[in-house]
Amino acid sequence: MSVAHRTDKNGDQGVGVMQLFQLPLQVSLPQTCFWIVELWGLGMDATLPLALRLWVLGVSVVFILPATCSMKYVSEQTLDATTEDPYTPYDYARFPEVEKHCSSFLSSAHNLEFDFNRANNLKKELSFVGGDWIQVSGDAPLMPFDPSDAPLGASDLPNPLYLVSFSMKHVDPLGNSHSSLKVSGALGLGISRNGTAPESVLYQFPEFRFWPGSSEFRIQFEGVYIELEKNGGERVLCLLGNALLPSRDTDSSHPWEWVKDASSTKYQHPHLQDDQILLVLHYPKVFTLTTRAVRGEMKSLNRPLSPRYFDEIQLSSRLGPYSNYEYGSEDLVSKACAPYPSGDDIVHNQLEVYKGAGFCGILYRFASRELLNIVPNWNCNSTDEYCRKLGPFVTEMAINATDGGFANVGLMMQDIRCEPRIDKNNMSLARVFTVFRAIPPWEDHYMVAPRTGLNGLTLSAEGIWNSSAGQLCMVGCLGLDNEKCQSRICLYVPTSFSISRRNIIYGRISSIEDNKDFSHFPLTFENPVHPSELRNKMNRNPFITYMYSKIKVAGAFLERSEPFDFGNIVKKSLLSYPRKGNDGDDDMANLSNLADALTLHVPVVPDPIPDVHKEKPFLQMEVLSIGSLLFGQYWTLSNASIASNQSIPPSKEDSTEKQLLLNVSAELILYGNLYTNVSLLYLEGLYNPIDGRMYLIGCRDVRASWNILFDSMDLEDGLDCLIEVKVEYPPTTARWLINPTAKFSITSQRNDDDPLHFDPLNLQTLPIFYKEQKEDILSRRDVEGILRIITLSLAILFILSQLFYIRDNGVVVPYISLVMLGVQALGYIIPLITGAEALYARITSESYENPSYEFKENQRFQFIDYMVKILVLGAFLLTLRLGQKVVKSRIRLLTRTPLEPGRVPSDKRILLISFSIHMVGFLGILIMHFVNVSRRPVHQTTYLDPSGNNHKLNEWEMLLEEYIGLLQDFFLLPQIIGNCLWQISCMPLKKTYYIGITMVRLLPHVYDFVRAPVFNPYFSDQYEFVDPNLDFFSKFGDIFIPVTAVVFVIVIYIQQRWNYDKLSQVLRSGQNRLLPSGSRVYDRLPSMSFEAELVAGVNETEIEKIPSEEEA
Repeated sequence: MSVAHRTDKNGDQGVGVMQLFQLPLQVSLPQTCFWIVELWGLGMDATLPLALRLWVLGVSVVFILPATCSMKYVSEQTLDATTEDPYTPYDYARFPEVEKHCSSFLSSAHNLEFDFNRANNLKKELSFVGGDWIQVSGDAPLMPFDPSDAPLGASDLPNPLYLVSFSMKHVDPLGNSHSSLKVSGALGLGISRNGTAPESVLYQFPEFRFWPGSSEFRIQFEGVYIELEKNGGERVLCLLGNALLPSRDTDSSHPWEWVKDASSTKYQHPHLQDDQILLVLHYPKVFTLTTRAVRGEMKSLNRPLSPRYFDEIQLSSRLGPYSNYEYGSEDLVSKACAPYPSGDDIVHNQLEVYKGAGFCGILYRFASRELLNIVPNWNCNSTDEYCRKLGPFVTEMAINATDGGFANVGLMMQDIRCEPRIDKNNMSLARVFTVFRAIPPWEDHYMVAPRTGLNGLTLSAEGIWNSSAGQLCMVGCLGLDNEKCQSRICLYVPTSFSISRRNIIYGRISSIEDNKDFSHFPLTFENPVHPSELRNKMNRNPFITYMYSKIKVAGAFLERSEPFDFGNIVKKSLLSYPRKGNDGDDDMANLSNLADALTLHVPVVPDPIPDVHKEKPFLQMEVLSIGSLLFGQYWTLSNASIASNQSIPPSKEDSTEKQLLLNVSAELILYGNLYTNVSLLYLEGLYNPIDGRMYLIGCRDVRASWNILFDSMDLEDGLDCLIEVKVEYPPTTARWLINPTAKFSITSQRNDDDPLHFDPLNLQTLPIFYKEQKEDILSRRDVEGILRIITLSLAILFILSQLFYIRDNGVVVPYISLVMLGVQALGYIIPLITGAEALYARITSESYENPSYEFKENQRFQFIDYMVKILVLGAFLLTLRLGQKVVKSRIRLLTRTPLEPGRVPSDKRILLISFSIHMVGFLGILIMHFVNVSRRPVHQTTYLDPSGNNHKLNEWEMLLEEYIGLLQDFFLLPQIIGNCLWQISCMPLKKTYYIGITMVRLLPHVYDFVRAPVFNPYFSDQYEFVDPNLDFFSKFGDIFIPVTAVVFVIVIYIQQRWNYDKLSQVLRSGQNRLLPSGSRVYDRLPSMSFEAELVAGVNETEIEKIPSEEEA
């Protein structure tokens, strides 16, 4: 297009103003960025008029810049839209070169019977992800690999994977040739240690990139698609590529020296542009068991001495899921399975298997791309080489290291194709094809799932399933070799569960012939299904039953664990635990609700709780069945007779409690590095709803070497079932007095010298809440709210009693300590300012610091909160009124004796002494706390609230807040000091006041000591429920503080009961006095004006009588 240019001072040409109106409607992201830079530079050009510059800048900011934010997304959408249309024009500029280099294929190609509608299908059929590639050894490697991701000194790291992905970009159905189609595509070659394959995307540009542990090379191709008659018919892609090759050094022994410097961010990787790359891919025309492989070669057309030359690359894959599979390997299948069912029957009538018409649906739901477990060769009795083999698969270092235990080795069924049929006898049949892929321990099965490579870890299989036997029998071919179809696979869908078999898929791979090269111990695989999977994947037409086999053993465990205990009898009579409801019309719903109550998903900690938490384990316990009901959204099962036969039959002598015992099966999963021995347990036993305890027998999947497992002859189907598990659930009642946590005890019954023995494990959960207990949770908040209202109401009554007392005994008012009143006022004003729970923060459960929506919207709670705030405000105002009277009385007393101000009581020294005492006390507590903290190896700086939110932990602030509460608890200390300094001979405080306020202050400590703490071990260690004996503010504080407060009450009583002279005479040690001699400084001075102000309507000439000790 015609463009007007501008030239800057340096002579460089840029974008002219006229170009602004000629921007293309569709531009790529790099082009858009170019236009933005040019427009911005144009706006900054000082030679242009100011108005024009501002307009240009406005256009760039308002219109183009926002577009770039979504340009990548838009461009990808546009690209996808154009690539989906086969008629979109594509410039095949290199077609003459393609004809030259692909002439050998073009000359033998036959005419294509091509339907234009097949264009998009052809692109999907010829694309693959995660194939394999190798390079013929030589002096010209294709690309480098940076192994610096490996830790220093690591020697057992897996070898990197060489993976390849190919993607068709365009097929031109309008070409002039009748024997070929013009096509274009992109190839991605990758070397990766973590198993990530090159992305299956439509690469727009050739590219090479690499980082520690991974390298990726992308090449753009265009060429022809042809079909040949040879080899039974094949399809061929012959393509020429364009790439940016990583440059090699001249030293062939060290071609990638520059990789060492590549970590620098400013380092530019050396590249060479190369368009002389030939790729030939061979696809079978018909997809069958023996014609399943895609093979290819990629080679350089440059001279061997050229720096762009590289050694030949060989590629392999299989046809992907968009290719149609044709069943036709009856001879191979009959060789493995005739007569059907196969004699290699692994169930031996021990389990019932599925024989219905929905086999294909079950296979898709429970096997497709699922990670299947490989059972150890626990019953192999042969040589080590034979017993440690992973069936027919060609294993690598990580799998061999498991010694036949196959820990973390998986098996996956890829590309399952199941074709259901009905035979002439109206029996259900199915023809099945799939690829079994073994997965090493270090690979992620999610990354493995889409791969299409065929190698020694893959077994392509085809076979038949017949409902008459319920057996899927298949023949398997290893890797790419059609001569290695020597494996028999028998697969079943069990319809009954037990403690040792919780599998929805169960199978075995064995050798067809006893050939030494192919012989191996039968490899068993399974797919254990979790209870949650049953609910999610099998909510229709359930066919599974449960067979109890450990009920008698669990009954013996129960009797051994429950000796006669009077405390247990009282506990059972007073508390209730989760149990089946009494709704007789819906027994299944009652059992289902009970199963929900017994199901747990909660964090746990060791019991007892350690000082330091190294990790945060999580426990998941799901109930599979209770009695005859297997849970999956109210399933109705027909195994009531099976369950009843396995249960303990109640006799006439049996108690009611024994008749209430329920058979239960469950699954326990424990997440945490410290609990790998019991990370998964299959449980079966008895549940006692009277005391909320389960007595279970557990089985675990043991992953040890095959010879250790073989020596342990007491294994059941390879599982260690000598495990006892005891679960104690919290009661459903009295939750606000009992800690609502469940306790788990897991014990091995093996001898200490047994290699499968493990130490006993005791765990405690965080608080759990039953579904039906919302009202119980609310009732605890109600109780605490009522307690706050009662304590505040009592405090107000006690303050009023003091006000009435000083109205009748006005002379004692100056001797009331203002510091004491200030401490109390501080306790009332802080909640009003901060909005915290008033009056006593300790009385409020930590669970309610972040209330839920129901709590916030509950009108009852709102009413309680409003009442508390009103009462706090009332107590604060009354305390201020009491202080106001004290201040006025001292002012009037001072006006009576202006020349003797020292005779008027003052709180200056009281404030100084009290501050000093509390400062020393706070520093002592602070020092004691940090000394305890320094002894812990791990110190927390954050904590979790009950909602799981993380908060920063300021320890000194927390301690200061606690100490402010201690100030209020010791509110009588300033009055005691004042009584000593003023040498009183009267009663400033009424007994009802100082005893009552002290009782109000002690009530939260009593409640905190009695009630169960809201348990959260992930809070900081300073909280009392982490370690009750940790610091001053703990259970010890709940005892020490009330005792000290009671001592203060006794001291006040003694000071007011006896005058100072009498008290000093009593407190003697021989001839020495413990108190100084009495002084006349603070003798009371009667003041007529003072008395008149306090008692309204009293004649100014009246003199108030001084109250006697008995009158007070």
